Amino acid sequence: MDISVVVPLYNEEESLPELTAWIDRVMVQHGFAYEVILVDDGSTDRSWKTIVQLKESNPKITGIRFRRNYGKSAALNVGFAAAEGEVVITMDADLQDSPDEIPELYDRITNQNADLVSGWKQKRHDPLSKTIPTKLFNSVTRSMSGIHNLHDFNCGLKAYRKDVVKSIEVYGEMHRYIPVLAKWAGFSKIQEQVVQHYPRKYGTTKFGPGRFIKGFLDLASIFFVGKFAKRPMHFFGPIGVLSFLVGFVITLYLIFDKLASIANATPYRNVTDQPLFYLSLVAIILGTQLFLTGFVAELVSRNGSDRNKYHIEQVI
Repeated sequence: MDISVVVPLYNEEESLPELTAWIDRVMVQHGFAYEVILVDDGSTDRSWKTIVQLKESNPKITGIRFRRNYGKSAALNVGFAAAEGEVVITMDADLQDSPDEIPELYDRITNQNADLVSGWKQKRHDPLSKTIPTKLFNSVTRSMSGIHNLHDFNCGLKAYRKDVVKSIEVYGEMHRYIPVLAKWAGFSKIQEQVVQHYPRKYGTTKFGPGRFIKGFLDLASIFFVGKFAKRPMHFFGPIGVLSFLVGFVITLYLIFDKLASIANATPYRNVTDQPLFYLSLVAIILGTQLFLTGFVAELVSRNGSDRNKYHIEQVI
């Protein structure tokens, strides 16, 4: 199979017939062997009934239905697991991504040796309340990830070599950082393609302003996991030891200072009467806790279970 198209969706019943017909038209025109995997993320409208009807008319469509809404990352992760094509294309179901981009994306993967090609909606049809935070988010992500050639990390239209989607785990809100996940997994050939962005034709956006806060929290999480998931003691240990030593040295100084004052018969303050003593005590306790946290995290990382378990109601 040449291409698997993975489409996560939530309440997109109106756009699905047009989207799948558009994909089929492009695939037939270019002679691709393909499949479309529609992952219904717990829709409350008639999206699943629409998928069932589309499946009856086009056997190349696969539908996966969650019992409840888990989020876009969960839908992508399950779609990636089901994909069989040598190239995996992801796109949103709202018709803002164009299937006409698929042939060029496929060529970039197969003939230009890219591991991942991310779309860049250079001209967006979104309000300023969305575009300005998006630019800030992308700027911070470029700086922290070292992937300087991407302008739009969160674009839903992407192409992947099959090995990439089978090597990464997408959870939480990590769909925004798939290029970063791919880089951490050792896939460094990450490219960008300018794609057309269409105005939303049906319905309304499913993402509120809270996604930016979650996005930056996940950015911090992904960099910690990427660097220290297999060696958490290397993060917590040095900080804990340093804090402990600072507190211990300060305590010794206070004790020796009192002893010296007693020996010289000069006035002195009790160690426990000095604020510096309590700061050193906090540093010692904090250092011990951080060290123990690193130790426990080491045990957890060696025995962690699979975090991606979702209740799938039906697969057709």
